[in-house]
Amino acid sequence: MLLQELFAKGSASRADLARSSGLTRVTVSDLVAELIGEGLLEELGSPSQTKVGKPPTLVGLVVDAKHVVAIDLSVDDQVVGAVLTLVGEVVTREVRPLEGRRGQEALALVEEFAHSLVGASTRPLLGVAVATPGVVDPDGVILDAPNLEWSDVPLADSLGAALGHPVYVANDANVAVMGEYTFGGAGDGGLLLLRLSTGVGAGLVLNGSVLPGHAGAAGEIGHVQVDPDGEKCGCGRPGCLETFVSVPRLRRRMAQGDADAALADAGQRMGQALAPVVATLNLAEVVLSGPADLVEPLAREAETTIRDRVMAVTSAGFTVRVSGLGDDGVLAGATGVVLAGELGVS
Repeated sequence: MLLQELFAKGSASRADLARSSGLTRVTVSDLVAELIGEGLLEELGSPSQTKVGKPPTLVGLVVDAKHVVAIDLSVDDQVVGAVLTLVGEVVTREVRPLEGRRGQEALALVEEFAHSLVGASTRPLLGVAVATPGVVDPDGVILDAPNLEWSDVPLADSLGAALGHPVYVANDANVAVMGEYTFGGAGDGGLLLLRLSTGVGAGLVLNGSVLPGHAGAAGEIGHVQVDPDGEKCGCGRPGCLETFVSVPRLRRRMAQGDADAALADAGQRMGQALAPVVATLNLAEVVLSGPADLVEPLAREAETTIRDRVMAVTSAGFTVRVSGLGDDGVLAGATGVVLAGELGVS
């Protein structure tokens, strides 16, 4: 509770923490002393302006007290990893080429890469988070990731045993939306983040919590059919949204003809698929994450299409925007996943 208060609002005095938490001052002092002893908090001195009397001493989170290792498997033909602080700041980053690896070869690469990143951390490690495309259950089992040819892979358990550290595995779009909500300046309304990479997935935050869905498959909007006569998708059906807006397919369409027309068509189909979701949940914003040259024009087209398809009361104050976290959105979100799992902070 105290860590959450300091993480969300910044430094505070012990008296402030007692008032906001409802705990006694003695309890707060004892807890703060424990957290200082663990290196998670530090005393920051007194505020510059104080009332008459003895000035309070502020305490705050030590952002580099521990490190988090994050691995992003959603980037096209790459594995991206980083060591980060507790507030999602990148300490060191590494990239490995996937080079078409699938199945067991991809798993072996992830384990070797994770060992390298853990070794690069210069602080005690809080945990490891892996963001992967596909459907992931709450225990970190990858139920289905067609682009990596993984099915029923217990990655959290196997990687945790190999590393000797807590490991969290989650869908990349859910991780990205956690990063946007925690570090990206998202508002208080409902938030949907659409991540464009090798595939397409969405993460949803409602009332401050990520929505997993009853089978852990919430946000698989990339496999909503938008053209029954379209190209065959990786899921086996024709004309899914992913066949229009996944990065490799969209770039190929742009190279084969009118690039602006291809972008406009993709943005309109995206808006077509998103409009019922926006209307049903009355979302405040949709955030696009992916290559800047693609997501900026797609955001404009999608917002226009959504506004044309929903009631004015639904679209009032609604926006489609590009993630402010850029390429670090998933990595920052992975930090948030570990913080929530290990410290109860979000």
